[in-house]
Order: sequence, then C-alpha cells, then structure tokens
Amino acid sequence: MEKLNIDYTAVAINTGGRKGHVRTDDGKLDFDVSMPKEIGGDGEKTNPEQFFAAAYASCFGGALGAVAGKTSLKDSEIKAKVHLGNYGPGSFGLAVDIEVKIPQAESLENAQKLVEAAHEVCPYSKATRGNIEVNVKAVE
Repeated sequence: MEKLNIDYTAVAINTGGRKGHVRTDDGKLDFDVSMPKEIGGDGEKTNPEQFFAAAYASCFGGALGAVAGKTSLKDSEIKAKVHLGNYGPGSFGLAVDIEVKIPQAESLENAQKLVEAAHEVCPYSKATRGNIEVNVKAVE
C-alpha cells in the first residue's frame, strides 16, 4: 500500500454509539444521534449514514471540480444515497449510489465521463473501492 502524506486530520468523538452523541474536537459539529426508524430507532436525530452521505457527496463534488476542465459545474448537484443493510444475522454492510447532475455538460455521455473520472480521484471513492458497492451515474 502506498504511504499517505497527511495534509489534514479530522477528529470526531462518539459516546453512546447509535443512540448517543458525536462531536468534533474543534466543536464545529456537535450532534445527538439516533437510529433510523427503519432499523428500530426513533428516527428523531441524524445518523451515521446521513453523515457519510453528506461527506461523500461533498468530497465527490470536490473531485468533480478537479476533473471538470472547461465544463462549468454551475447548478451541478451530487446526490449520495448511502444504503445500510445486512448479509445475514449480525452481519451489516453499506452500499452507495451517487447520482450527479451536470446541466452545463455537453451531453449525458460527457457528464458520465466526468463522473467516472471524479470517481477515480475522489478520496472517498478510493477508500471504499473493493470494500463496498459504489455505483456512480450521471443523470438529467
């Protein structure tokens, strides 16, 4: 594995797991968390999958900007859908679908090429590659 030269480290602290609290060491994020209704929680607060979806969408947007070249990303939108599921009793997993709208792309085909290029360089895509299913798609 290639050695990473670290430029930045984010630190988050959780107490109480999925029914607890999470905060960053700098205090910029400070939230109670709860389990989604779909898996037996009250669904009243945010959850780890929402954090992951928000982070992946934001990171992917940055990667898209890095590969866009002359294509304007004005009005572009990245939607990350993080799915929580299981492989059987006690074996949980994630999958991600990323849908990207690039209104300024010349065509849907061109947009798809940009999305695939962003997927190659996005740090979140690199981290998940080979570990979970991630689908990326340009949409109208």
